Amino acid sequence: MTFGILIDAAALRDLLADRAWRGKTAVLDCRFDLKNPGAGRLTYLAGHIPGARYADLNRDLSSHVTADSGRHPLPSPAALAAFFNAAGIGGDTQVVAYDEANGSMAARAWWLLGWMGHRCAAVLDGGFAAWLQAGGPVEAGSGPPPKPGAAPGAVPARASPDAVATSAEVEAMRSDSRRLLVDARAPERFAGVVEPLDQVAGHVPGAVNHPFTANLNAQGHFLPPDELRALWWQRLAGRSPGDMIAMCGSGVTACHNLLAMASAGLPGAKLYAGSWSEWIRDPRRPVGRGHAG
Repeated sequence: MTFGILIDAAALRDLLADRAWRGKTAVLDCRFDLKNPGAGRLTYLAGHIPGARYADLNRDLSSHVTADSGRHPLPSPAALAAFFNAAGIGGDTQVVAYDEANGSMAARAWWLLGWMGHRCAAVLDGGFAAWLQAGGPVEAGSGPPPKPGAAPGAVPARASPDAVATSAEVEAMRSDSRRLLVDARAPERFAGVVEPLDQVAGHVPGAVNHPFTANLNAQGHFLPPDELRALWWQRLAGRSPGDMIAMCGSGVTACHNLLAMASAGLPGAKLYAGSWSEWIRDPRRPVGRGHAG
């Protein structure tokens, strides 16, 4: 059995204990603190799921910031393929990505794998906290070394251009009521009341706010698929998922909304990879403030 969206801690323990799957499973530790970029790796070194490799948001799951980009530009397909190959991810590899708890960082790795055409990837529901609660073992240290050469059926260095929206596309859709731009940031950031990370506060005018935390229950686990489906059908308001573009501060937590939609059986929305931090690079672009949607 393979997992393409979510996996719980018990199922991951079974997977790692199964001899048939042990060599065909790759675990990515995506823990990361946006305000303290080095903290995630230190946490990984202190203790992680056995065999997991660390996936650094800035170094491995993003490319270098430029004058026109957001804070976490998408990696080039070649760089991303090299990272996945070094992690031993081949065509039949089951990938499991996890972060501290809510999936906000792990969803980025999940989306990137799908962008590259690898569908056998899942996010650990509840993250490392759920793993510990389930009694999962932990190991410290730097983890396994990079694997030499490409894994069988290695992830190819190509990505789907149709999965990504540009700033120009976002600008054009603002006047089209058939399209929907959904921002995953917290309500106070969306409204422009606070802005801890970017130089300008606010949101893209016309966007609606769907904080990624709305996809979770009180314990930090994803809502059941039927509840997510009802939630997102209401948000789409008669539109198809293909009419939607997901955004956030820098194209990271927006992937959480895309994962929730996939869990609900509603795939097809695009990611505005540059998101708010790219939008504000051009001072001519309008800025909205206050609550909406």
